[in-house]
Amino acid sequence: MTAGTMGSVAPYTGLGHRLFAEGHDVEIVTHAKFADVVACCGLRMRALAADPFEDLLEAHARMRRGPRSPLAGVRFVRATERAAVSLVDGILTGIDLKADLVLLSAITAPLGRVVADYHALPSMGVFLQPDTPTSAFSPCTTAWRPPGHVNRLRGHVANALLDAVYAAANRELHARLGLAHRGTHRLRVARERAGWPIWHGFSPSVVPRPADWRPGLGVAGYWWPHECADWQPPALVTDFLAAGPPPVFVGFGSMMPGDPGRLAGLTAEALRRAGMRGVVQSGWAGLSVLNDDVITVGPIPHGWLMPRTAAVVHHAGAGTTAAGLRAGVPAVPVPVLTDQPWWAERLTRLGVSPGALPFARLTADRLAAALRRATGEPRFARRATELAARLGLEDGAGAVARAVAERGR
Repeated sequence: MTAGTMGSVAPYTGLGHRLFAEGHDVEIVTHAKFADVVACCGLRMRALAADPFEDLLEAHARMRRGPRSPLAGVRFVRATERAAVSLVDGILTGIDLKADLVLLSAITAPLGRVVADYHALPSMGVFLQPDTPTSAFSPCTTAWRPPGHVNRLRGHVANALLDAVYAAANRELHARLGLAHRGTHRLRVARERAGWPIWHGFSPSVVPRPADWRPGLGVAGYWWPHECADWQPPALVTDFLAAGPPPVFVGFGSMMPGDPGRLAGLTAEALRRAGMRGVVQSGWAGLSVLNDDVITVGPIPHGWLMPRTAAVVHHAGAGTTAAGLRAGVPAVPVPVLTDQPWWAERLTRLGVSPGALPFARLTADRLAAALRRATGEPRFARRATELAARLGLEDGAGAVARAVAERGR
């Protein structure tokens, strides 16, 4: 069970397909708009009753467009709380009561584990980001900071804020189940004391497992999205790739960061100044750039497109970050919100990026300069190639499959 944007769903298609290939009966529970993505894997799907995330991201975009004020931030927090409440119906009806094991993403876990426990169903976390406090790094909803004991305190504060976002949804869920209310923080503490197992879908070469994590918290490696065997790239794209040197990929995924016309114009100008061709993915922002050196495309598997590019410009979401690392090309991360600044800084520290370029500071000059560095200094491509080779040796989905098999014995 997972909820959110494409980046919160696509990795689970690869994980689900691996479990299916090993003989398990797999059902993915997520938003109805991802039905085609799930069906491509040959898996069953059960739709969540609501999909609040497009409205939530639109609320964030409105906040960014308006004047900066504490009130705007409060309104966005309230929108986030309402999004969590709207998930309650889906969480209640989405879990098959005959399931042998329920796998929960980080977004669905605070509510899904309550329902699984209520029905005496075993469950396990399958998270794309770390949420357990550690001294090894700062929480992923804050800026990346180097190792230090204060990081654990930051982690507990970040979790307390997240628990507050789920508080109203948790009260609603307990009432619907006829249970005495237990606060979200108490549920998190109980989760840790019980040693609830969580596998993390990122590479230990990217984020090593912290030495101070408790037993039961594993770093599996990436779960790559499943790609349909009969998928064929559009002729527009193959012809464009064949017509010149590798282009730059530019995509902001599910982000809606401001005026799409301004962002499209800025992107085109940056590519012109850098002297590079580009493939722009329209995404939820609705970007559109078309000239002799730039084309705009819709959904295309990152696993196919990114390795054919010279560099990738993206919002540094967990899934897109992973795809860029797998492709072995330099990155120019342009983070917008939540965990994106954290992943962007990680790309810099890994040596595959010249540095993050926060969206609020994005200009054509800055993007062009970053692209010239990313593609002109060989150390970034060299490091990206080395890291991609290491990722290619890992089997993140297999680690989870083995854990599932062990629980079934």
